[in-house]
Amino acid sequence: MFEFTATPPLSLYIHIPWCVRKCPYCDFNSHEAGDDIPETGYLEALIADLEQELPSMWGRTVDSVFIGGGTPSLFPAAAIEQLLNAVRARLTLKPGAEITLEANPGTVDQAHLPGFREAGINRLSLGIQSFQPGLLQAIGRIHSDREALAAIDAAHDAGFNNINLDLMFGLPGQDLAPALADLQTAIDRSPAHISWYELTIEPNTWFYRHPPARPDDAVLWDMQKAGHALLESHGYTRYEISAHARQDSTCRHNLNYWQFGDYIGIGAGAHGKITDAASGAIFRTSKTRHPRAYIETGQAGKPQGSRHRLTPGNALLEFAMNVLRLDAGFSMTTFTDNTGLPAAILDEPVARAASAGLLDTDGGIIRCTDRGRRYLNELLQYFMTESRHAARHG
Repeated sequence: MFEFTATPPLSLYIHIPWCVRKCPYCDFNSHEAGDDIPETGYLEALIADLEQELPSMWGRTVDSVFIGGGTPSLFPAAAIEQLLNAVRARLTLKPGAEITLEANPGTVDQAHLPGFREAGINRLSLGIQSFQPGLLQAIGRIHSDREALAAIDAAHDAGFNNINLDLMFGLPGQDLAPALADLQTAIDRSPAHISWYELTIEPNTWFYRHPPARPDDAVLWDMQKAGHALLESHGYTRYEISAHARQDSTCRHNLNYWQFGDYIGIGAGAHGKITDAASGAIFRTSKTRHPRAYIETGQAGKPQGSRHRLTPGNALLEFAMNVLRLDAGFSMTTFTDNTGLPAAILDEPVARAASAGLLDTDGGIIRCTDRGRRYLNELLQYFMTESRHAARHG
């Protein structure tokens, strides 16, 4: 089915699902914290979850760790240190491994930032979204513009030199000038990385049930083009649809995900992908979603969530959906190494998409054209057709 000469790179994702308040656009597995987060019970469940995953990654080195949520910065530095110590005791981390913590400016206690740094966090991702009070209120954020700026400054003061700022555009009532003003404010704080992405309305969110008035498509396109140009002019190179980085500051964890690398997912609702090269199989995992049920499952010593095997068709489509987001595209070597599929399976969809002006294949690298990036869903249809063929013959 799949033939691997080696296993893909491996990352670890850790999910902490609590927030002070769920944002109206958020479709992640997040839960309002209330008065008491069961910190000890959850840490114990995370460690038990990790130990259940150990047989699937024996002998492998972990290149990156990402602690996401939710709002992981609700946990104190001592808890994050306990968690990372447990990870180090059970896994081999690559020297200099990237270790990211997501934080919310409205919840991160600035006094805790040095403790996060001492615990081993070397990359901080701050969910800013906007620096304008009216827009922050419109999207349900709990922090103010002043708290956002203070959190960035405090992160620099704590010794973090690898900081990502998340910013959104296409917000309710936003036009081009405020969108670019947000970007300029972020640039002026000199983060290593800026994620600049459009607000999307997802099912199972408050905004899906109560859609806000948003800019029309023409304004959104102008925002995107002007924003990318502004970022490029200040040394932030786009390497993925919404990700911009200064030199040597790309997010290694996300790059591994986008290139169809392996990642272990632990925590309530966490997803993972793991390759078993010896048996020629790729597995998807998903963990128990509700935090209380997740903790109880861990205490009972039962397996968390479920695990299913990918078909070649699944693998082809998932690879395309992720890697085509990257400006650099991919080589056939990346495809065969990370999917275990033969290069020939790409011949027809790539040729057809290139003829339609959606892909560029110069120099043996397959990447989106500007048209392909703008019409990514149309481009993926070519791979969906081939994935159905692969599923029938896999």
